[in-house]
Amino acid sequence: MTSLTLFTPSGVLAKAEPLKRAARRLTQLGFEVSTDADALAKHQRFAGDDAARLAALHRIADAAPSVALATRGGYGLTRLLDQLDWGRIARSIEQGTRWVGYSDLTALQNGLIARHKGLSMWAGPLACDDFGRSEADGGVDEVTRDCFLEAMSGALEAVGFREPTGGFDGLEARGRLWGGNLSVLCSLLGTPHWPKVKGGILFLEDVNEHPYRVERMLLQLQQAGVIDAQAAVLLGDFSGAAKSPLDRGYGIKDAVAALRARTKTPVLTGLPFGHVRTKVCLPVGGTVELYVQRREAILGWQSDPRLAHGAHHHDDDCGDDCGHDHHHH
Repeated sequence: MTSLTLFTPSGVLAKAEPLKRAARRLTQLGFEVSTDADALAKHQRFAGDDAARLAALHRIADAAPSVALATRGGYGLTRLLDQLDWGRIARSIEQGTRWVGYSDLTALQNGLIARHKGLSMWAGPLACDDFGRSEADGGVDEVTRDCFLEAMSGALEAVGFREPTGGFDGLEARGRLWGGNLSVLCSLLGTPHWPKVKGGILFLEDVNEHPYRVERMLLQLQQAGVIDAQAAVLLGDFSGAAKSPLDRGYGIKDAVAALRARTKTPVLTGLPFGHVRTKVCLPVGGTVELYVQRREAILGWQSDPRLAHGAHHHDDDCGDDCGHDHHHH
């Protein structure tokens, strides 16, 4: 049985019910679920004070479960980056632990990439948001669930998506996958936790940030030389911000156009990732290959041979959004 530990490294869990629901559902999906002792701890807006959250990360790293799934994001990992024993985190990954999450987990994932070549974590669902959602609110998204199961079994080798703008037909790129939440990533610039990735594939998403703020952060990365040094940029979902009467038609497409006008690096949109119900799993820190045929993009990688023994590919396991084995016509 695959051991899975639920932990809360950042923001406080307001209620216990979504956590219990997530644990129940993940158990039904075949995981041997345990919940970290401090998962429901509370200190101001955090899941316990800094020392408690730091201890939880080290405790999980030392236990090295098959899967370490964060319950939620929020804010809090930035406070721990300077004190974290990265060697312990790295050893857990070498022993087979797959750390999973997104949003504030971007800080942990990229801090690892900054220090360790060849190690990766998973950008993927969060326990409470994705597995703890009540049936009344729509329950668990099937593509998110199936992608997660396939990634955790070692069978997931690619995700496919439609690139709506076109113009990238025939594009091929290969490099280290990195990035995640745009605000969190920008907060690492100029710190020891910044991954100096050249020729990589950078993926970005954010929520509740007005398009002009998204544009400002994208241009910060471009002006810092980061965007120009990549093989490709993949943009996920940027939603949730209220429109302003001053926009006068300006929106996220214009923010993307402003970035594209300033770089030769291909900037693709449509990646099914971010603060949305349907999200794929991505090996952050792993080497990936990007292929685009007309408007169909495929992001592929080598699955972990230690995990994929006897793993079978099913055409429909991961829905069309995870389309690794799918033939697009």
